[in-house]
Amino acid sequence: MATSAASYEFDEPINALLSRVEALCLMPRTPARQHELDGLRARVRQLRQEIYSNLTPWQRVLVARHPRRPRTRDHLLRLFTDFTELHGDRRFGDDPGVVAGFARFDGDAVLVVGHQRPRPPVAGGARPEGYRKALRCMKLAEKFDRPIITFVDSAGGAPDVGSEDRGLADAIAHNLREMTMLEVPVVVVVVGEGSGGSALALAVGDYILMLEYAVYSVAPVESGAVMLWGDAARTTDAADALKLTASDLVRLGVIDEVVPEPLGGAHADPIGATRLLAQPLRSTLDRLTSMSSTTRVNERYARLRRLGLAGIDGA
Repeated sequence: MATSAASYEFDEPINALLSRVEALCLMPRTPARQHELDGLRARVRQLRQEIYSNLTPWQRVLVARHPRRPRTRDHLLRLFTDFTELHGDRRFGDDPGVVAGFARFDGDAVLVVGHQRPRPPVAGGARPEGYRKALRCMKLAEKFDRPIITFVDSAGGAPDVGSEDRGLADAIAHNLREMTMLEVPVVVVVVGEGSGGSALALAVGDYILMLEYAVYSVAPVESGAVMLWGDAARTTDAADALKLTASDLVRLGVIDEVVPEPLGGAHADPIGATRLLAQPLRSTLDRLTSMSSTTRVNERYARLRRLGLAGIDGA
């Protein structure tokens, strides 16, 4: 579902101030204007703190869909070097909705796989050949003992006849099964909107990081509203019910760690957002690579078996 920045009512006070800041920056600099600029920038920081510390679940969905939010290729460009992209599933073709390739992270050879959503983001995304490409590359990484880093950012699989004909559900299910048994470390990062099986197809791993304003749920919010109430307009109620925020998911044991975003969200400072992700990613990889493959696979299985228990215990 495409959502323009102009539709974010909670951001309008900030945007109004930023417009004034931009206008002042184009004028000749004087002490009076500099003083006004400093005051406006301080007010922007204050407003961002007030607004973004009190976002509702539905507002967090909108932030996750923001047109300027960094996507997989943005993080890839800033976090990794020597990226060599791989294409095709060896059965049908290539899917630009999934990006995959070998790269170096702090000098270490890794495989990077992730959803690549268009700008602005729209409903539906990756096709079966994309998930088959992803798994083909993961198997290569396992063969050459390379850790895997996946980036999750999908509002669902492509809802078209071609995807169904080529086995979308089968491709997702196959990934879920095979990823549980990979003998190399698998780190999952939820960077935007992760919804349904399309997200899960790249999200079975040893440790799941999630950006602060990302969302992760069993279905897109609009689909959840239809399933629960028969009304796609009840997005606010669905967002509350789905427990899709990072804080909810840590409490429920679905994800392992929340990665802070810059003040005002990743779209306000994309470079800063990637910088904040680097350290947790590094420490997670170091910890996982120090374990034996048998221990990792066993702990991954145990982690999957624990899913849902936190919700039962907390009931």
